[in-house]
Amino acid sequence: MKIRSLIRRFNFWQLFKIAGLAIQNPSFIFPTLKATKKTMLICDSLYGNAHNKNGKANAFRHALWNLLICQKTFMRSKNEEKSILWAKKVTDLHEKLAPNKTIEKAMDLHNNRLGRAYFRELKNVSEQEIIIFLQENIRKAKLIKDITETGNFYNDLVYLFDKS
Repeated sequence: MKIRSLIRRFNFWQLFKIAGLAIQNPSFIFPTLKATKKTMLICDSLYGNAHNKNGKANAFRHALWNLLICQKTFMRSKNEEKSILWAKKVTDLHEKLAPNKTIEKAMDLHNNRLGRAYFRELKNVSEQEIIIFLQENIRKAKLIKDITETGNFYNDLVYLFDKS
């Protein structure tokens, strides 16, 4: 997706929020955009349009996105906590601005958190190793039907339906 078409989707308040985040750490903007683009390319290649739904492919995408944001900003900062906090701010803002149902938002936030947690052990591995790791974890992902179930699967990726 082109930056210009992405920006056009936001209203003034949303652009203001995004700008406020960008000002907090401008050196992380390009690594974040690179991570976002790479995430979409990988997910398009592996899952086609399925990663835009709420199944296992979507869980994979959210974990990968957070992990890659952490990894790419870590290359710049050399500070694990700073990279994790940045990824949380970016992806939490995304969820706040995205028009999702409550359960979809809970699922995304859960999988985002796991992606950041996975970063701690995968920060120095290749993208291919990350993909393999996440694909193994996606096989063990748990189907949830209620928002409260995310707490039952603290260490597992979660999804809403199985279309994969």
